[in-house]
Amino acid sequence: MQYAIGVDLGGTKTAAGVVSSAGEVLFPETIPTLNRAGSDAILDATAGLVSSLLGRARAEGLDVAGVGVGSAGVIDAGRGVVVSATDAIFGWTGTALTGGLATRLGLPPSSIKAVNDVHAHALGESWAGAAAGTASSLLVAFGTGVGGSFVLSGHPVLGHRFVGGHVGHFASPYAYDGGTPVPCVCGGSGHVEAIASGPAIHDTYLRLGGREGEAADTRAVFALAGAGDTTAIRAVRLGASAAGQAVGGLANVLDPAVVVVSGGLTDAGAPWWEPMERALRAELLPALSGLPVLPAKLGNAAAIAGAARLVLPHTNPSEGTDQ
Repeated sequence: MQYAIGVDLGGTKTAAGVVSSAGEVLFPETIPTLNRAGSDAILDATAGLVSSLLGRARAEGLDVAGVGVGSAGVIDAGRGVVVSATDAIFGWTGTALTGGLATRLGLPPSSIKAVNDVHAHALGESWAGAAAGTASSLLVAFGTGVGGSFVLSGHPVLGHRFVGGHVGHFASPYAYDGGTPVPCVCGGSGHVEAIASGPAIHDTYLRLGGREGEAADTRAVFALAGAGDTTAIRAVRLGASAAGQAVGGLANVLDPAVVVVSGGLTDAGAPWWEPMERALRAELLPALSGLPVLPAKLGNAAAIAGAARLVLPHTNPSEGTDQ
């Protein structure tokens, strides 16, 4: 059996593990991402993490094919370069991600590959998670932001400029306040992320008349909703409905075999999931009425597995034959 190192490099933490060709994550480790220290410090720390895992794999006699990285930011998968990134990681834009790691690890550049972290997450779920056994899947993640990925025949669709998957940044009819589009973190307005992300639900609660002192964050809004607070319930349902409507529209365009919904908001359970799925199914074309809509299965391991998949041979016979 062949193995690879998978790395999930996010704005606050970097997780990694040794991943088998069956999708099992071994020896998982997590370190803080040095997000204010600059790209060299982050690459040094990530290389140290990978080196530790390579040592453990070799000690166990495991054949490691290479290193895959799912990273925050827009990643040019061909060159292994961070094309753009938010200030969640200071100085990340322009970083030679795969080249920098190859130099530090003494590995051939061809043995290290990288994509955006949501693409890695979707690839993990399509390979060994909720969408395993299907040839196409749409994953949309709702948390601090809104991101997604369409995986086709075992490969995430990255787009011509590698910005494919930014599904939080198209118009939503829900993202309006008294006829005015709600500002989005991308600099635009009226977008899905401006109404359906976790922070957006908290903002909606405040716009509807909720008080900051009663709900300091999104988690508190959900707690109030669970206790029967009508303003909190409206805010949660609005965000969930916006999420579902957006995913349903994407499904109409892409016609995936299955939809996987992921991210921190899914942890809220039925109060978020039920209005989300109702809005999603109301949006679907009749031919898609039986579309499976599933919660993600792998949790934090998904991006690690998906990143490793970038450098492992694609041997799953089900990939490439849609059902």
